[in-house]
Amino acid sequence: MSDKANHIYDVVVIGAGPVGENVADRTSAAGLSTVIVESELVGGECSYWACEPSKALLRPALLHAEAARFPGVDTAVTGPLDARAVLKHRDRMAAEWNDQGQVDWLDSAGIALVRGHGRLAGPRRVTVRTPDGDTLLLTARYAVAVCTGSSAALPPLPGLDTVRPWTSREATSAREVPGRLAILGAGVVATEMATAWQALGAQVTLIAREPRLLTRVEEFAADLVAQRLREAGVDLRFGTTISVAERAGGPDDGIHLTLDDGARLVADELLLATGRAPRTGDIGLETVGLTPGQWLATDDTFTVTGVDGDWLYAVGDVNHRALLTHQGKYQARVAGAVIADRVRGLALDADPWGRHAGTADLLAVPQVVFTDPEIAAVGLTSEDAARTGRVVDVVDYDIGRVAGAIQHDPSYRGRARVLIDAERRVIVGATFAGAGVAELLHSATIAITGEIPLDRLWHAVPAFPTISEVWLRLLETYRDQQLAAATPRIVAT
Repeated sequence: MSDKANHIYDVVVIGAGPVGENVADRTSAAGLSTVIVESELVGGECSYWACEPSKALLRPALLHAEAARFPGVDTAVTGPLDARAVLKHRDRMAAEWNDQGQVDWLDSAGIALVRGHGRLAGPRRVTVRTPDGDTLLLTARYAVAVCTGSSAALPPLPGLDTVRPWTSREATSAREVPGRLAILGAGVVATEMATAWQALGAQVTLIAREPRLLTRVEEFAADLVAQRLREAGVDLRFGTTISVAERAGGPDDGIHLTLDDGARLVADELLLATGRAPRTGDIGLETVGLTPGQWLATDDTFTVTGVDGDWLYAVGDVNHRALLTHQGKYQARVAGAVIADRVRGLALDADPWGRHAGTADLLAVPQVVFTDPEIAAVGLTSEDAARTGRVVDVVDYDIGRVAGAIQHDPSYRGRARVLIDAERRVIVGATFAGAGVAELLHSATIAITGEIPLDRLWHAVPAFPTISEVWLRLLETYRDQQLAAATPRIVAT
């Protein structure tokens, strides 16, 4: 029960993005009075500046590229994307940056909302500076969950305030297509936005200190994306970075960039896609003995370490375990169960894969990169295995040889890789690169989290003709590799 007059609740959640909403939903469903604090739009980064608007920009780009390659359809694709129509679609998918629908959902779930900037003010206490200048004190009987997420981390370039660069927010919400867009970075935001804005008519130059794109995925997958970007007209510059950026004062108001290899170029906009930083600089961490601006370390129950009493939780990006919306929502479901069962006095099942343990953060984080081609991956990569000394068998297959892939695109370009723990005979990592492979990812996630033995996977029959038949081809390839290794070599005498 809550004491609204005195602003006392069982649970206080700071941050009403998807993660905070899910924590609040789970605790409210368990009968705990819950209030959520939000300084911006209810629904958070994903709804308005990340997942939803970025995919709304990317889907037309990918559909157009596929159609332009398909026999009989290619001749009907006679012009470029209608950028104005795509941006209107993006606006609809971002709910026109209006959060009333999300607010209505909170109300239907019985979750109280306080708008304003929330700060810890000691154990189980949160002060909120409201938009009209008032300060409220919220008290939690049992738990405070910090779900403030992350924001763009900017590089130490001098004069950034005068350059007025884009971050991921501006890249997904821009009202016009820039003529020339420079992107600094090689990760997911950089590659996805290069894909989208090049397709919408911008001339994109991607600048990366790294030697290749997407260094956290399998190299073969990143190379396929780089190949498609070049074919689309993106200028990829690896092994360099921006040393000077200046916005000119002339009629074009362009941004003049000098790279550390001496190259110069001019752009209308500059997107800095150089990582994320925790939104913890001004949330009162010092009042509970923590350092402002830091990532919040937690155990597998998402209880913050370094704070006594099992009352403070950090869920989602802010704990730096897996910076993905769906993974943060997974953490929120676990954290909600932890909070509710601690209140009930129940023992926690915090062993790996237990009800109260965020095990998938460590062993099975699924991710899709919505580039051309798509990349879908979960579990270990071959580089992960090599770095950690994990012994695995690597199995590759050309997805373009699968009948369903040829039906999808006669010139299908893609590849699949699985990593197999040979001793346990289970899959511990999977990566797919190709059109439509996002829909293969959940089957791979289930295989890894369920630790399904290879002998049982043989009985999971893929429908014909679908791209999912690549699962059978991977198993056949592994079987043939094992037979070849076990067969004695016959030497003619």
